[in-house]
Amino acid sequence: MWIYDKKLQYPVEVRDTNPMLAKFLMEQYGGADGELAAALRYMNQRYTVPDKVIGLLTDISTEEFNHLEMIAAMIYKLTVDATPDQLVEAGLGAHFVSHGHSLFYHNAAGVPFTATYIQAKGDPIADLYEDIAAEEKARATYQWLIDISDDPYINDSLKFLRERENVHSMRFREAVEMLKEDQVQKKIF
Repeated sequence: MWIYDKKLQYPVEVRDTNPMLAKFLMEQYGGADGELAAALRYMNQRYTVPDKVIGLLTDISTEEFNHLEMIAAMIYKLTVDATPDQLVEAGLGAHFVSHGHSLFYHNAAGVPFTATYIQAKGDPIADLYEDIAAEEKARATYQWLIDISDDPYINDSLKFLRERENVHSMRFREAVEMLKEDQVQKKIF
């Protein structure tokens, strides 16, 4: 199975308590294009793809869970010392009333995570194109988070995550090309 190393894939530090930034980061925690949705999507899709793509989906899914853990650490560190008044001011009053300082899977607007975020068509090429789109949307969201954050430590971690989304997108593109080539070869012979 997995070996848990008890350290994050990339270090997460914060400069100051910042519940508003934490609220925005929740988009990548429990949002439609966030890390949980990606991890579950890829883990689910791996059952209907050719053997040569299963490992790719498993590896990236596992890494997405690592990213989820990083986002959770950011949110926690940005809010752990926040007062109830600071949380209310940041728009997290309802979250605090329901969950205290605990994390909960919802997006930046407070909409709870739903399984409808997880796309799976059962066609490997269609699913891989969906995965490419998901990675590109996550990359864009990370860039927008960087653009609104003034915390250099958080931005460092977000830049790492943004770059990993680029890498995942490239790996999925390579898998699409490999599967298309397999289809061409099957039609020739």
